[in-house]
Amino acid sequence: MMTLEEIRNLTNDDMSAVNKVITDRLASDVALVNQLSAYIIGAGGKRFRPLITVLSARAAGDNSGWAPQLAAVVEFIHTATLLHDDVVDESSLRRGRDTANVLFGNAASVLVGDFLYSRAFEMMVEVGKMRVMEILAHATNVIAEGEVLQLMNCGDPDTTVERYLEVIHCKTAKLFEAAARLGAVLADLPQEQEDALATYGVHLGTAFQLMDDVLDYDGDEGETGKHLGDDLAEGKPTLPLIIAMQRGDQHEASLIRRAIEQQNRNDLAKIRKTIESTGALVYTRSLAKEEARKGIDALNAIPASKYRDALAALAHVAANRSS
Repeated sequence: MMTLEEIRNLTNDDMSAVNKVITDRLASDVALVNQLSAYIIGAGGKRFRPLITVLSARAAGDNSGWAPQLAAVVEFIHTATLLHDDVVDESSLRRGRDTANVLFGNAASVLVGDFLYSRAFEMMVEVGKMRVMEILAHATNVIAEGEVLQLMNCGDPDTTVERYLEVIHCKTAKLFEAAARLGAVLADLPQEQEDALATYGVHLGTAFQLMDDVLDYDGDEGETGKHLGDDLAEGKPTLPLIIAMQRGDQHEASLIRRAIEQQNRNDLAKIRKTIESTGALVYTRSLAKEEARKGIDALNAIPASKYRDALAALAHVAANRSS
């Protein structure tokens, strides 16, 4: 199976085109928009979502030439959510650097996030396909709903696994789904194959978020670029915490409940020990791998190619990552 480096080598030309679109379309007559946009986009990141778009377009046999633009649209939407999330969560570190709200202030971060959303919609209109607009508009709406659902769960230790999974489906998996579906739409694939790519995206996005939640307690801050226990400090009852509360003794469960309710990581060391001893991390990792497997299985509906193989490999990478 391909490594991430091999996947990136396969898509070098496509991703170079995506990066050019991003640079060109970030331009604004407003200096602060340019400065803040360049800062957040320049932080890099994994570019998983635009990578999915270009790979799915290639796997679908698209020859329209619009894939790099839509991949950039997907990245703009994702970046806008990050800007808004960091304000809501009062985050101070992302990708190993100060968050934009720390450097530029909350107001500027929110407004530039709005600029990225609106620029993304300008760009998707240019493609001239109503189906593209439908997919991305719906995804953006569902992401917003997911963020509100997550806000409602914050500080609530009684959040169920089902409610947690609903949040990650909306706030993370939905954009992965859209990113994968777009390639099929550009290539005018039959509905069955479009749905297969979309299903792949849902499972890939779920695996990706599950691993994000694992790494919040078991990652290397130097690799993840985030502080350990950030979710706990924000009172987010993620799956490792939910499973640890279910499996731990009364004292361990009470410790986690209190930390979620008070939204602090004062007892992070003890809570990390509980998460480890109860097998909550092992469980969450295994669920991520199962989601990746389901995503790979969905690709069977797509004709065999090196790009389909790369999509499968990307699912494997997502479920086994350390950053």
